[in-house]
Amino acid sequence: MKEEPIPSAIGMDLGGHTLGAALVTGTTLKDRAEVPTPEGRSLEAVLEAMEGLARRLAPRGTPVGVGLPGMIDAPRERFLRGPNFPGWSGLPLRRLLQERLGAPVRLENDANCYALGEGFAGAARGLRDYVVFTLGTGIGGGVVCAGRLLRGAHGMGGELGHLSIGGKAPCGCGGKGHLESVAAADGLESRGKSRGLPPDARRLWEMREKDPVARAVWDESLEALAEGIASAVHTFDPEALILGGGMSAAPGLLDALRPLVEERLSDPFRPLLDLRRSSLGNGAALWGAAALWLSPDSWGPGTP
Repeated sequence: MKEEPIPSAIGMDLGGHTLGAALVTGTTLKDRAEVPTPEGRSLEAVLEAMEGLARRLAPRGTPVGVGLPGMIDAPRERFLRGPNFPGWSGLPLRRLLQERLGAPVRLENDANCYALGEGFAGAARGLRDYVVFTLGTGIGGGVVCAGRLLRGAHGMGGELGHLSIGGKAPCGCGGKGHLESVAAADGLESRGKSRGLPPDARRLWEMREKDPVARAVWDESLEALAEGIASAVHTFDPEALILGGGMSAAPGLLDALRPLVEERLSDPFRPLLDLRRSSLGNGAALWGAAALWLSPDSWGPGTP
């Protein structure tokens, strides 16, 4: 049975360094606030900070959607794994948040929230089939098929940063040869540092045109990213691919990336490639977290 959207919701995005929140009414962002993620990232301190933000933005009882930096179980009840919150594995986070906030809560992976946000109010608005890559310290991903978020049988679908692209570079998830181990900022900066360059992705991009070593470092990331994007195109046949996250803001990145993707595509896919940059920036996950309530059909069956 179709679930009716509600008029207002709070969207939260829990990051390793920043906790953001926004009040969204209909399709309008009414208010926004953020605080540093509490040092030590203890559960009690984070819950207290989340409660403070919720109270600042809306009356008690306003539904809350939360984007989490890690993997969540299929029912969206428990936090399974997050590199910046190691002591949280297995926590019944939805129940704990509902008790603390005195409001209904829905949980989702932060990159999935980013994808929902771009569809709700950003670069993918009006699309029903699209893929989002978030490019930052790591690489996140979100896939929307036929207007619905792809979550998979175990709730962990759309982990595009862990596409296997070959090689044996270790990934923080415990696997090897994954896209983010080569293409994300951590891997890129590590390679730059090992070659005597500043470990700063933005600075390396600025150096790329004049410094052949910086160009070689970046080219490794671009080649890997092109492999991941081409694989996503062939797998999902999306209307568009949206690139978000801090690395996506590099001037000319899409122009450098597009021909690398095209040469990896089968002929019928090449003229259809639509590569876009996020239009919501770091606010996309907040929009998407609120959309867990405001656009429930795109999220899928939720818990009450």
